[in-house]
Amino acid sequence: MEEPQKYYLNTVDLEKDDPLKSTGPQISVSEFSCHCCYDILVNPTTLNCGHSFCRHCLALWWASSKKTECPECREKWEGFPKVNILLRDAIEKLFPDAIRMRLEDIQQNNDIVQSLAAFQKYGNDQIPLAPNTGRVNQQRGGGFFSGVLTALTGVAVVLLVYHWSSKESEHDLLVHKAVSKWTAEEVVLWLEQLGPWTSLYRERFLSERVNGRLLLTLTEEEFSKSPYTIENSSHRRAILMELERVKALGVKPPQNLWEYKAVNPGRSLFLLYALKSSPRLGLLYLYLFDYTDTFLPFIHTICPLQEDSSREDIITKLLDLKEPTWKQWREFLVKYSFLPYQLIAEFAWDWLGGHYWTSRFLIINAMLLSVLELFSFWRIWSRSELKTVPQRMWNHFWKVSTQGLFVAMFWPLIPQFVCNCLFYWALYFNPIINIDLVVKEVRRLETQVL
Repeated sequence: MEEPQKYYLNTVDLEKDDPLKSTGPQISVSEFSCHCCYDILVNPTTLNCGHSFCRHCLALWWASSKKTECPECREKWEGFPKVNILLRDAIEKLFPDAIRMRLEDIQQNNDIVQSLAAFQKYGNDQIPLAPNTGRVNQQRGGGFFSGVLTALTGVAVVLLVYHWSSKESEHDLLVHKAVSKWTAEEVVLWLEQLGPWTSLYRERFLSERVNGRLLLTLTEEEFSKSPYTIENSSHRRAILMELERVKALGVKPPQNLWEYKAVNPGRSLFLLYALKSSPRLGLLYLYLFDYTDTFLPFIHTICPLQEDSSREDIITKLLDLKEPTWKQWREFLVKYSFLPYQLIAEFAWDWLGGHYWTSRFLIINAMLLSVLELFSFWRIWSRSELKTVPQRMWNHFWKVSTQGLFVAMFWPLIPQFVCNCLFYWALYFNPIINIDLVVKEVRRLETQVL
């Protein structure tokens, strides 16, 4: 009871010194008390409803309840509450000793410090809007982008239904069926997937009714003579090299995304999520554990040699992959370090002919992820948190490794239907989610600039 009386007397003394204030009512510390802690307001924060609380009291309330509402009247606040600067300055001028003592107590309380940090982080993650035009802009922007997201969602659903149709099962049949049991039509399907140039020989294979058993017996000399008459040496070499792969495996090797998914369902799902959340670690995994079958075609596609001018030469070299040159490694490492998502976009661009819509979804997603990564770097730079980058990298590596190990352990127990849903969600719906994230980041940046 002594402290309020002391501060009451201090205000009386101040009023005596200033005759302009002596005519006003006498002020006591109880008139500036917080309705949470019932002590003097420290960094008073006024909500939309008009009630004011200590900022740390509001932070503790939010941390315990996870509700964005007034602790007294339960009215929800809009935006993120700010400190009432005018009220704070007035209280600090009237009761400096009380404020100093309370601040010392607050700084020594770890729970309060952590709650304030979490509350401020929550506020930084919100999207601040201009007070007068925020609602209008949100309605306009929300309407436009919701229409775009709805349209993209419709396209994604159509593609999802399409890939669950019979066409995918036809590809699955080829990669799982022994080559000796292939029909003439399946041999032609295998031939067509080598490239558009195989249309020159399609009718010849059909007229001779070349099935799987006959295909295994054909030699280069027979391909060069009638009735096949494949005079182009690059074409003959491409067919023979792919035929050798078929003989070695006993089945058709995967030549596109859907066939790779059918043969390697777990790895395809892992790579899809790894290349999305951590492209550098995903590509490192390919280099260490899938070098010949996946990494070599990948690097030769995105970093081709300049002398590969004709399409026939490219097809031949992709079938007979050699070790990358130093020039290819140099180009790859630069993009790998600074623009990893561009590598994925370039690889998807090369498959536009075989995966028209899917490649476009991958390219758009790669562009959006590049923008989001740029925003992350800018946030770290603007907040002077460069020293935290090594720790962030280690935490990310640990998180991805733990998740990968967890999925590998429980993979046999996961139903195939669930895996398919996760695969198609990451493929077609993640770009839609990333568009919304980019829009939020742009709005936040515009607000910070203004």
